[in-house]
Amino acid sequence: MTLPLSPGAAKALALLRGAGYEAWIVGGCVRDALLGLAPKDYDLATSALPEQTKAVFAGRPVVETGLRHGTVTVLLEGEPLEITTYRVDGAYSDARHPDEVTFTGSLREDAARRDFTINAMAYAPGAGLQDFFGGREDLVRGMIRAVGTAEQRFREDALRILRALRFAAVLDFTLEGETDRAARACAPLLAGVSAERVSGELGKLLCGKAAGRVLREYPDVLGVVLPEILPMVGLDHRNAYHCYDVWTHTAVAVDHVPPELPLRLAMLLHDIGKPDTFSLGEDGQGHFYGHPRRSVELAEKILTRLRFPRRTRERVLTLVRYHDAVLEETPQRVRRWLNKLGPEAFFDLLAIQWGDASAQAPAYCTRLDHVRRLETMARQELAQAPCLTVRDLAVGGEDLLARGYRGPAVGEALRALLDQVLAGALPNEKTPLLQWLARRDAEKREKTELPKAPPRP
Repeated sequence: MTLPLSPGAAKALALLRGAGYEAWIVGGCVRDALLGLAPKDYDLATSALPEQTKAVFAGRPVVETGLRHGTVTVLLEGEPLEITTYRVDGAYSDARHPDEVTFTGSLREDAARRDFTINAMAYAPGAGLQDFFGGREDLVRGMIRAVGTAEQRFREDALRILRALRFAAVLDFTLEGETDRAARACAPLLAGVSAERVSGELGKLLCGKAAGRVLREYPDVLGVVLPEILPMVGLDHRNAYHCYDVWTHTAVAVDHVPPELPLRLAMLLHDIGKPDTFSLGEDGQGHFYGHPRRSVELAEKILTRLRFPRRTRERVLTLVRYHDAVLEETPQRVRRWLNKLGPEAFFDLLAIQWGDASAQAPAYCTRLDHVRRLETMARQELAQAPCLTVRDLAVGGEDLLARGYRGPAVGEALRALLDQVLAGALPNEKTPLLQWLARRDAEKREKTELPKAPPRP
């Protein structure tokens, strides 16, 4: 068997082995290569102690990234490579990191400390694949299985629970029975995992090709880090527009938007305000008046708590705020939305409305045609290089200053002109715009200069 290696990884293996040490690529890069995917990076394991590893790469950039745990990072062929000495982990008193590690000369003992069988394989040219725990077979079976005792693995490092769900979503795998039971039993431990770690795994999970299925199957686990989702589970919409409960609708909708983090997050959170806004009408139909506003409030709280970047938060909140907006199929209204949100955010909103409609009752999926027509109309408008902002106007601030406008009056006049152009009432040409402005100002003066009517006797 031959697996592809990057130039840096191949050279590092050759140098370590040439110096008399064992050396292998390990973990995710082996898994991805066996799946036919291009590894994002390469990690190495070696029998060399950290100081011996540094000596092998003397004269090259070496960073002591985790010397206490036996890891150094070497820059080789322009590629950073993490190289770790075979080790056995001690107790995990913080449910995240081993308190201490013991170096070992055994690759098998090193592999036994890893999280899942599919991540516990090793490979080296000429030596082939080392697979002590059946990882290759689990890849074929589409199975996420813990190395050793699943509950022990999760109690050592609670983040592994989210990693299991993330791998299931990204690879479209399922959790093996014991691993599944242990993930649910140990889920409360996730409360002690840092926000940054949670958001990192959650983001990758949401962008996985099987994200919707994993969301449907594990709300009890995800609810530990996202307690706001739990009231959505099993909540019947009780109206003709929906064929799923609120949580299932959300999970299905996630699968129907592109795998981009802001879109997937917006889809996850777009209806999170429904449990707080449910009411039953006299007609027996369920209603959720004001749920977008409540969803924005909860989404902001969640995204801030999980420390998502500010730009991501703002983009998500905009989409949640307007996900239920009525978008009219007229060039004028489309131009106004393009002006309000900007082209990128407007097309994101259409993607969100597409996902939302795709997860409703089949009889109401006609909204999909509406979204398609809006997208076509928006692209046609943009192809004509429309005037969408005051910066696009054929009249600028200097033109108005030359005509006597000063201070806030300049901005007000430009906004008035833009409003006329967006409505299609005026072409974006300097002469018609200035003529309209002159007429408007003349009418204003007339109104203010009209003599007052004499008082009644």
